[in-house]
Amino acid sequence: MSLTESFMLPLGTDAPDFNLPNTVDNKHYNLNDLRGSKGTLIVFMCNHCPYVIHLIDPLIQTAKKYLENEINTIAISSNSIKTHPQDGPEEMKKFALNKNFSFPYLYDESQEIAKSYKAECTPDFYLFDKNLMLLYRGRYDDSRPGNNIAISGKDLHDAIDSLLKNKVISNKQYPSMGCNIKWH
Repeated sequence: MSLTESFMLPLGTDAPDFNLPNTVDNKHYNLNDLRGSKGTLIVFMCNHCPYVIHLIDPLIQTAKKYLENEINTIAISSNSIKTHPQDGPEEMKKFALNKNFSFPYLYDESQEIAKSYKAECTPDFYLFDKNLMLLYRGRYDDSRPGNNIAISGKDLHDAIDSLLKNKVISNKQYPSMGCNIKWH
């Protein structure tokens, strides 16, 4: 496990489109199929990363909470399954079903989508407005495995709440930290 910070894609960037398989229903989806009418949260994650595991249950609750406000969540795994077979499509499906995801869990086998978003770590969070323009990228909050800071989701929740209230989202945003994406 190599601790890596997110790249911090420039705010205002348009969300790169994709066409990826959802490991749960084996259907392909593009960004327009899955976007929320008020906003879209894209999370690069995987099954094995301790930083993802640390946040997964609160993240699932965040996705459910904001789905009611028409903010859709999309999870994408881009890890190489040559080095990390536990992050492959079958294991992703098991993980999503076991955790009862309310959002799709897409598999980016070519890693081209992770590269287009400049994703570097898991988890890596990107919040887009209704026009798919980037408003927030970075961390869920300042909790990490072993740092004894309670998980709050404050950073991400503040950004989503500001979006929903048509308030300006602070440009002071902190990178996410987690395991590096396992490139081919």
